[in-house]
Amino acid sequence: MRRLIIVVFIFISSFTTNIFAEVKIGIILGFTGPIETLTPAMAASAEIAFKEASDSGSLLGGEKISVVRADSTCVDSAVATAVAEGVVAQGVVAIMGADCPGVTSAIASDVAVPNGVVMISPSATSPGLTTLDDKGYFFRTAPSDARGGQILADITNDRKVKSVAITYTNNDYGKSLADVYKAAVEAYGIKVTAVNAHEDGKVDYSSEVATLALAGGDAVVVIGYHDQGGKGIIQASLDSGAFDRFILSDRMIDQSLIDTFGKDLRKSFGTMPGSTEKGAGVFANIAKTAGIDSSSPYTHESYDAAALIILAMQAGNSADRTSIAKHVMDVANSPGTKIYPGELKKALDLLAKGKKVNYEGATGVIFNSIGDAEGSFLELEVKGKKFKTKKQR
Repeated sequence: MRRLIIVVFIFISSFTTNIFAEVKIGIILGFTGPIETLTPAMAASAEIAFKEASDSGSLLGGEKISVVRADSTCVDSAVATAVAEGVVAQGVVAIMGADCPGVTSAIASDVAVPNGVVMISPSATSPGLTTLDDKGYFFRTAPSDARGGQILADITNDRKVKSVAITYTNNDYGKSLADVYKAAVEAYGIKVTAVNAHEDGKVDYSSEVATLALAGGDAVVVIGYHDQGGKGIIQASLDSGAFDRFILSDRMIDQSLIDTFGKDLRKSFGTMPGSTEKGAGVFANIAKTAGIDSSSPYTHESYDAAALIILAMQAGNSADRTSIAKHVMDVANSPGTKIYPGELKKALDLLAKGKKVNYEGATGVIFNSIGDAEGSFLELEVKGKKFKTKKQR
């Protein structure tokens, strides 16, 4: 049965920049499951960085990178662990991923850390990962929900919302963000009328919305996925007239929502990790040229995760797994020459000369002492037919 599950739910493919590629790096993301519409852009963003380094001719004296993709499913830890074992067995020196908190924790604890393989996740935001016993092998370029929930609460308070009902997707991501947000808004004196989980994959969410409507609130906070239960909650709310104002978590921010609901979202707002600084604009142009929508969640973070793996290799002058782990922090933080997207050759050449680099990247990367990104967030609101950034938080 286990073999059948793996056959049905896993794909592993190779993206190779050169047939003589020698350095293998894994990309483990949920190519199936609740975030399958987000992961293609995330993977492609990371692959921009890997190709950039390969084409530079400066990586470890001219090495090329080959990428091994694998499917975490986002939700099935047993399958995710099995595919990670397969990826590591292929000889990858590091992993860009995983994505959702549960599978990320499982892969790190059961596969990556025991095998001494660095993981840099672009999207695993659970506060629980902060205390992961990672032996210095786990990092993340997306900030923790401990900060994300507080930022969303700050915005809710600033917009004079007095009461909210909360619904969250029933997994680690949804529960942890809902807990942080609830505590933060209540500290502002905002009334939380209800906190209810919803399951993804249902056809109709009218019963869930009826329960939320009975509790009442100026708005409903939707912590979920834009093409799963979160979308269904909005649809049922609008159909019934229960709510017309939605407060959206990061994984609800997607143009497809506006394409579907149009002006019915005009009172809505939300947040997602992001920056308005120089690196974000540079990456947006690079992504556009590559045919990638940089407004999709975690594309910036994916490029940065890949770039940090590349620069850590160069800093230690080795693709050895242990050496990579030792040098991630060295290239992520000051001192050193600031490096932005599209400048990997410049960084590789500086490192080859023994110089220091401070990788700013697309997200203004700064790691704390345990490898968590401090991060910044974008306050987003619906204006016209798009999500527009009001300001950086």
